[in-house]
Amino acid sequence: MKFTDGFWQLRPGVTALYAQEAYDIETTDAAPDGEGIVVTAPTKVIERRGDTLNRPVLTVTLSSPLEGVVRVRITHHEGGHDHGGFDLVGAVAGGAGSASVIEGTGVLETGNLRATIAAGAPWNLSFEVDGVRVTGSGARSTGYVHVAPGAEVDRGIVANARGGGSFPPMSTFVHEQLDLAVGELVYGLGERFGPLVKNGQSVEIWNADGGTSSEQAYKNVPFYLSSAGYGVLVNDPGHVSFEVGSEAVERVQFSVSGEVLEYFVFAGPTPKDVLARYTALTGRPPIVPAWSYGLWLSTSFTTDYDEATVTSFIDEMARRELPVSVFHFDCFWMREFHWSDFAWDPRVFPDPDGMLERLHAKDLRVSVWINPYIAQRSPLFREAADRGFLVHRPDGTVWQWDLWQAGMGLVDFTNPDATRWYQDKLRALVAQGVDCFKTDFGERIPLDVAWANGEDPERMHNRYAQLYNRAVHDVLVEARGEGDAVLFARSATTGGQTMPVHWGGDSTSTFVSMAETLRGGLSLALSGFAFWSHDIGGFEGTPDAEVFKRWTAFGLLGSHSRFHGSSSYRVPWQFDEEAVEVTRRFTRLKMRLMPYLFGLGEEAAASGVPLMRPMVLEFPDDPAAAYLDRQYMLGPDLLVAPVFRADGRVSFYLPAGEWTHLLTGARVVGGRWIEERHDVFSLPLYVRPGAVLPWGAREDRPDYDYLDGLTWRVYPGGSGTIERRIATPDGRTASFTIDRTGVTE
Repeated sequence: MKFTDGFWQLRPGVTALYAQEAYDIETTDAAPDGEGIVVTAPTKVIERRGDTLNRPVLTVTLSSPLEGVVRVRITHHEGGHDHGGFDLVGAVAGGAGSASVIEGTGVLETGNLRATIAAGAPWNLSFEVDGVRVTGSGARSTGYVHVAPGAEVDRGIVANARGGGSFPPMSTFVHEQLDLAVGELVYGLGERFGPLVKNGQSVEIWNADGGTSSEQAYKNVPFYLSSAGYGVLVNDPGHVSFEVGSEAVERVQFSVSGEVLEYFVFAGPTPKDVLARYTALTGRPPIVPAWSYGLWLSTSFTTDYDEATVTSFIDEMARRELPVSVFHFDCFWMREFHWSDFAWDPRVFPDPDGMLERLHAKDLRVSVWINPYIAQRSPLFREAADRGFLVHRPDGTVWQWDLWQAGMGLVDFTNPDATRWYQDKLRALVAQGVDCFKTDFGERIPLDVAWANGEDPERMHNRYAQLYNRAVHDVLVEARGEGDAVLFARSATTGGQTMPVHWGGDSTSTFVSMAETLRGGLSLALSGFAFWSHDIGGFEGTPDAEVFKRWTAFGLLGSHSRFHGSSSYRVPWQFDEEAVEVTRRFTRLKMRLMPYLFGLGEEAAASGVPLMRPMVLEFPDDPAAAYLDRQYMLGPDLLVAPVFRADGRVSFYLPAGEWTHLLTGARVVGGRWIEERHDVFSLPLYVRPGAVLPWGAREDRPDYDYLDGLTWRVYPGGSGTIERRIATPDGRTASFTIDRTGVTE
């Protein structure tokens, strides 16, 4: 949210007060994390006693919830409007910082991160990582802003997002500005489909169903990662506005409504270090089951299908030797106008129990679509409404509207009884044979409502996705156990990474949309999400054969892979026979890579580092990697550059060293841009110099014994021995020492 009119003036109707000096600095044992520093920051330099009267003061408190992390809390009125924060599952009891005041300067040290607040004026809060200053808050940075009614300010997309009801007017805001160094770049802020580097952008943290071709996003995360060696999370699940060098071009500004702003600074120095600390505090993903890495085949959305259609697809995939691991039933497994009643439509699925049994006999897992909305025609609507399980308006009536499903209501997951009621419907499906759920929607959350637990509607808009996905994920963990539970979720915010997998939402069936989809995935990866997928071929429209084939190669070189569309099927023979062969080759390649991919999943659970990695994450010291958003690393060792042109031409950057093409064995010297032309059976897929890749023995399924027939592919550029560990889907592990002449177990 922009408050200024250029550098010198405020917008009409806006008044701002800034922390002008650190008037007094004290250590405290009563900070949010125990030991900390509390600073009284008047909004005028105090020159005489009379200046202390009739003067707003900001209170700034520093503490540390986890080593290498500093919490900064800026408060005007402690009893004022505060949206609360996220679940900080990794916070250390009693805190992790050491506070002191040395010659009037406040110092908070935690791990390799130091925050210092200088006494007096001007206001000067700075952060150092390994003794090097990385950012700070200076004059006119820490602000308390009042906006008069009718003032010329815009809360961004919030007023226009489809959430039900207009955004309530707010008159006060707290903002912070952290300075940007020359050449410093900012990444993250959720799954955003515009440029990967966020400098120059205004970003509104507000979940919305806007597709992949707009500034809106399904997964908004108020966390950014800086190339200068630190990260920042604004600890507010409500609406947060970011101005990334787009209002004050030397700074990142973030603001929230109300009286309190809280943020965390995470130490690097590397991007992986930042993500490790961020996910340690907000939660890391669990290990996902090996079967989930296989190909997911869908009915698509509005296509006509019944059990015969489903069976014909599965049997034809098997006849053509195209491995499928999961079959997904989209919305119309339930009857129209009934979503969600969790009942199979008897007109097209008269024997769901038998059908699920038959699908399991074909060695398939089954996914079904759900959402958190209950249509008025659903027999569950009256039950939920009568029991108080649906979200209400302030006047006590049930909140309803007609977008998506006629007369639908919204399950109130702040009500524990409503959550259990919803979960019981899912437990019945799991008992019937459903293996996982696609948790669609969760973004269209209204503001003109009263939640059962009294939650602030602004806070609940983004947080709703977390409660919804948690309710579903907990059912799967309960039924299947840790390590075998997986979602296919669309909406999320901070903490959502603990309930994988997420997919990229509604793209169109074009090369342009394929590229924007990739940008969204890379942005999400730099926001702490380790697993990600997308609709191969695009969702809206029908891709031409060339788009489908190129997208298939891209989609099968990621953590999770799904064929899914809107009004047309995505079985490969619908396009041409070449598409069938492309699917066969890249599906089989992924199966061979499973020892590598499954190991990356374990690494993500342990460190928070994603499987699909923007180039800057693996090569932070290579300036050429900073802006790359048309290629990525799959784990540390595989470089993937999808082809976005029908003629097969692709330009990409290879970092320094001699790289080896995984499919052809060709060796190419990097440290430069390269242009190649690939047919549909290939793409730039290069192995990092010195890599040692585990190579699986099977091509027909993802969940096999990786140790049986395992081989190691050793690539030029390394020396000496390397220790490697392989984990299998059934929980066994084996360690290997690999040298240039052989493998010793």
